[in-house]
Amino acid sequence: QVQLIESGGGSVQAGESLTLSCTGSGHTFSMYSIGWFRQAPEKEREFVAAIRYSGSTTMYNDSVKDRFSISRDNYKNTVYLQMSSLKPEDTAVYYCAARDKLYYNPSSDIDLYQYWGQGTQVTVSS
Repeated sequence: QVQLIESGGGSVQAGESLTLSCTGSGHTFSMYSIGWFRQAPEKEREFVAAIRYSGSTTMYNDSVKDRFSISRDNYKNTVYLQMSSLKPEDTAVYYCAARDKLYYNPSSDIDLYQYWGQGTQVTVSS
């Protein structure tokens, strides 16, 4: 089991950058693949990016792959989401989540993630 806490959200102008952090508790954090998801008002939660437990593999939603970058530092128990060239449509609550089992690969399937943070708000104004 792992507990996750997101931070780094805020309000920015279109075209600006923001970096989100997802910090996990316990010694098992480095054994979990981690995903970032987001949920805009009145929309379903959607996949943004994910990273393998080792950091060797990443995956992205097509809508962000040229603007967002996911990375992790297992010594700090933290996964980062660097967001650049932000657009108003990126406005959402951003959540990080851990896969349901240790050493499983990342996935874009939201149902495969079992442990979730509380979310952090990102607001992009035009």
